[in-house]
Amino acid sequence: MSPSTVATLRPAEPADVPAILELIRELAAYEREPDAVKNTVEMLTEQLFGENPAIFAHVVEDSSGGEISGFALWFLNYSTWEGTHGIYLEDLYVRPAARGLGYGKALLRELARIAVERGYARVEWSVLKWNEPSIGFYRGLGAHPMEEWDTFRLTGDALAGFGSTA
Repeated sequence: MSPSTVATLRPAEPADVPAILELIRELAAYEREPDAVKNTVEMLTEQLFGENPAIFAHVVEDSSGGEISGFALWFLNYSTWEGTHGIYLEDLYVRPAARGLGYGKALLRELARIAVERGYARVEWSVLKWNEPSIGFYRGLGAHPMEEWDTFRLTGDALAGFGSTA
């Protein structure tokens, strides 16, 4: 895809937040968690564009109607071994009707470009083990799974209980 001819790839703007949240809900449904999204337009606006934003987003805007067809939401992480930041891609989603047009690849390429430009060591993300289409797509870009690592998460009652004990 050449974003300049088919679509516009750009950093998200405050006016994009409702569309990004809609895409987040579509992604949650795709990932079999349709009722899991608690985020709101107000929350996402504050987190992306407030006084101290710690998350960032890029969007692909379809040139045929200005619809946001895909997004990447990311934040910085840090490698103590490398001594530099990296980009953690929290979500990458392209609407089904826009898949195959190169939008996902363009979004990932933009994050890789930012990482290289800023001297970051890596771009990384998680993918559900059953999501074979995405796994194949990522492998095709040259990405590889970190087989020796497992992701752990502390959330809900376990987080509340552990966080409230001294």
